[in-house]
Amino acid sequence: MADFKLVIGDSKTKRTYKAELKSPDADQLFGKKVGEAFRGELIGLTGFEFQITGGTDKAGFAMYPDFDGEGRRRLLLREPPSYHPPKHHKGKLEKKTVRGNTIANDIAQVNCKITKWGDADLMKHFNVVVKEKKKWSPETAAAEAPKEGSQ
Repeated sequence: MADFKLVIGDSKTKRTYKAELKSPDADQLFGKKVGEAFRGELIGLTGFEFQITGGTDKAGFAMYPDFDGEGRRRLLLREPPSYHPPKHHKGKLEKKTVRGNTIANDIAQVNCKITKWGDADLMKHFNVVVKEKKKWSPETAAAEAPKEGSQ
């Protein structure tokens, strides 16, 4: 019995969407690795296909694509993912704790991207409300400016 938070990246609209995946649907992701695909029917999006790009466990440690398995390990890393060295430390090695690339019971968040789009409107499916930005003009700036003598 596991519950996951899905973070879905849409490269067409440059947006991300969040979804909750609860058992028994979440159990279908057990054993899948970073880079594998799953169908959108798990979250009610028929015709969609998603590719797992990563995730984090309940303690916040990131899944490392090159480390097979389900557990945690401290690895000596030189470059991303999981380690981003400062510019002045080019080539420096550092030990970082990472999680294996296989989805298990300890995973809290699964990151994925859309590889095949269906017919559903994602904005409506995830109840996304877009706020309009106010355009700047001298009249609106003068109206919103604080009055003299007021605090």
